[in-house]
Amino acid sequence: MPVRAKLCGIRSESDLRIAIAAGADAVGFIAGVTHVSEDALDADRAARLAGRTPPFVTRVLVTHLESAEAILDLAERVGVDAIQIHGLVTDETVRQVRAASVRRIIRAVHVTGSEAVHAARSAAADCDAVLLDSRTTDRLGGTGRTHDWSVSAAIVDELRGLGRPVILAGGLNAANVADAIRTVRPFAVDVNSGVEHPSGDKSPDACADFVTTAHSASP
Repeated sequence: MPVRAKLCGIRSESDLRIAIAAGADAVGFIAGVTHVSEDALDADRAARLAGRTPPFVTRVLVTHLESAEAILDLAERVGVDAIQIHGLVTDETVRQVRAASVRRIIRAVHVTGSEAVHAARSAAADCDAVLLDSRTTDRLGGTGRTHDWSVSAAIVDELRGLGRPVILAGGLNAANVADAIRTVRPFAVDVNSGVEHPSGDKSPDACADFVTTAHSASP
């Protein structure tokens, strides 16, 4: 099965058209943030873009919100297929969101060391997929930095027995995604800043190269 590719940080109709033309399997709209993100949207803008996304492309809300009620309300307003809980939330919050929503739930785990293996196993019980990302003091994603892929590979091995897919993010781009896939063997890969112009707009060539490389790479 080809590795799926998500293009995150879609913030304009131009970005969305580029992602669709590139063949993205999923697109991410960032809204409800508590940390730095240049691609953050308000709910109305995110909803307009989600409404313009064609069928068979998964629409993902990426949010830092920490209240189950707030997360659920935002997902309903935007109108997405999946919720990527990317904030510093408790397991109980994720359980509440999953119990109250018909949408798929993706839980972000930040790979800052070997302790992420335990964190990912714990998170896997209450979500439909685990996303592995890098972080800094002021950013929960969109760092442009890779993390230790050997830890990510260990998490993939750990969660395979639970039947829980793993999505790899953090510093990916068209030049390194094939190596990342061979090393980590994820279900999907997720990119934001690695396919952008310096202006922050999505690059058609970089997006197309990333998706094509991800789809053709052998895990």
